[in-house]
Amino acid sequence: MEFSPQGRLLLERRYLLPGERPHDLFSRVAAAVGGPSRSREFFSLVSSLLFLPNSPTLMNAGTASGQLSACFVLPVEDTLEEIFASLAHMALIHKSGGGTGFSFSRLRPRGDVVNGAVGAASGPVSFMRVFDAATEAVRQGGRRRGANMGVLAASHPDIEEFVTCKQAGGFQNFNISVGIDTRFLRCLEKGEEYDLINPRDGSVSRSIDPRWLWRLIAASARASGEPGVLFLDEINRQNTTPHLGAIEATNPCGEQPLYPYESCNLGSVNLARCIRQHDLDEDLLATVTRCGVDFLDAVVDVNRFPLPEIRARTLATRKIGLGVMGFSEALIRLGIPYESEEAIRFAGSLMGRVQAAARERSEELGAQKGSFPAIEGSVFSGDMRNATVTTIAPTGSIHLVAGTTSGIEPVFSFAYDRTIDGQPVSIVSDLVRELLPETVGGRDVAEHVRRYGTVVGLPLDAHTRDIFKTAIEIAPDHHVRMQAVFQKHVDNAVSKTVNLPESATVDEIARVFSLAHDLGCKGITVYRYKSRPDQILSQGCDVCLIDG
Repeated sequence: MEFSPQGRLLLERRYLLPGERPHDLFSRVAAAVGGPSRSREFFSLVSSLLFLPNSPTLMNAGTASGQLSACFVLPVEDTLEEIFASLAHMALIHKSGGGTGFSFSRLRPRGDVVNGAVGAASGPVSFMRVFDAATEAVRQGGRRRGANMGVLAASHPDIEEFVTCKQAGGFQNFNISVGIDTRFLRCLEKGEEYDLINPRDGSVSRSIDPRWLWRLIAASARASGEPGVLFLDEINRQNTTPHLGAIEATNPCGEQPLYPYESCNLGSVNLARCIRQHDLDEDLLATVTRCGVDFLDAVVDVNRFPLPEIRARTLATRKIGLGVMGFSEALIRLGIPYESEEAIRFAGSLMGRVQAAARERSEELGAQKGSFPAIEGSVFSGDMRNATVTTIAPTGSIHLVAGTTSGIEPVFSFAYDRTIDGQPVSIVSDLVRELLPETVGGRDVAEHVRRYGTVVGLPLDAHTRDIFKTAIEIAPDHHVRMQAVFQKHVDNAVSKTVNLPESATVDEIARVFSLAHDLGCKGITVYRYKSRPDQILSQGCDVCLIDG
């Protein structure tokens, strides 16, 4: 097994137990998940780096923890006892390596009545600060910091405070998203006033111009990259188990809509390793997809859930999230520019194949082992082992272990520095050394890319420049269209960021949000270059540091 320097360092610092080698890690995971009958097959799957499960599975499989899921949603109800019960449950989940999502929409607004006393309620944002501070104190198994998603309905009276809360600092352990409903979108389209509703009693707190709120969300996203937007109407329109109620929140990166106390385990197919002889090996892709479904379904059975409520809710639906990583590398190896109609067509065909193979395998498992218990009342009329089978995750760490690009994102920079647990690593993409000439026009290509992170400025032909475009060079509309075409073939949701130039305006960001909804996305996140002082990555190694 060969790993990049950053991949090996990440394994050593995050995943390997004392005395383990990578071979031992994959053996441990395969044995814990597959048991005697499937361990050899699962070992081949993960050790070949054709597929990797989410980080908690790699970290905890075969250990005393045994908690293998990445994604959780917890309820936040409108009593002090229930709020702090969820806080305690969050700490247990973070300790085990999972991330948590919350809807704070049920909490009464700031200044509202509490036990008959006017002006006593502190509101959702104040409680989010408590959750944020607790997250800071609990590292995930001592190896990484926990992460949260905070969602507030657009109709909540405290929505303005929520939208702008990150601009004043704090909330380092939260991503935030506004939950947009059909009523808001209808009022926005018609120019009608939008009522803000007190969740305590359903009364109208006040009415606002929805265009004002839409611009406020866009302005805040321009300033800090947040909030994102969750289209709850689309999430619930595509919900495979509508009889269980409406979904109000997602995991920290937005790709996994879940019910309260529900969890999901994820894994990703490495598309770059499915490119053979300059073409997509469709048979290999189908084989890895089917085996990946088997692996993730087995995780549901061997998992040690952190709470009995989570166990009951998760086993009722048996949701899994098989996704892909290395999409951008696959395009580059195929000679397809990310920003092209060909890439859009390829993405649709590719993910359509993954979805079809995953659904087919889940049907077969349902016939063999039984369908998920909550199937009656769901959208499925026949056998189905899992209520959902596909998700596009960001693959923040596992793509480095696999030595490929993250999720379905275009390359942000072909050279950067990353700090992994205090250890700096300088990275120049292997694609540069492998697919570009050493020198062009008398310039050292690798040195140019190391300095600037991009091929811009090199005298390369137009097609090569298009193939090696970075995320910020790609039109925002194309980012959205790429997310949307994947979403058409995904049960859950898609984690993707629309990268914007530093000059992007509030109106341009608002148009990105509107386009995302029009094209059927379940949510959208934007990031304007240099809008944060602690930006994760910058083009060129001289200025980019990332906390791994």
